Amino acid sequence: MTTISTTVSLATSSTSSSGGTDNSLAAKISRLTSQITKLTQQLKDIAESPGTTEEKKTQQELIQTQIKVLQAQLAELQRQQAEQATQKNQSQSVQEIGINHPTNGNKVDIYI
Repeated sequence: MTTISTTVSLATSSTSSSGGTDNSLAAKISRLTSQITKLTQQLKDIAESPGTTEEKKTQQELIQTQIKVLQAQLAELQRQQAEQATQKNQSQSVQEIGINHPTNGNKVDIYI
């Protein structure tokens, strides 16, 4: 009997109270992508590995499940990254000087 061993590595995202992330989202996305790539390669290598057809099938199912979990995490991180980019763009557009926010140099006083 052959034992099947797989490892599941789950990435978590933690945000501090200031709204920043402990690890950058881009780094987490990169790690998840790398893990998915490695698991995909393992999935391809199963066909050439020793063991019964049933063991190979079980191992394939486990790896496919891991890939699905990682893909879900990746999608969530990409959503967070897009949300942060949108918030950043909105805050920059609000802070543009002189557009709907007069400064001392460009305001006009109107007396009636």
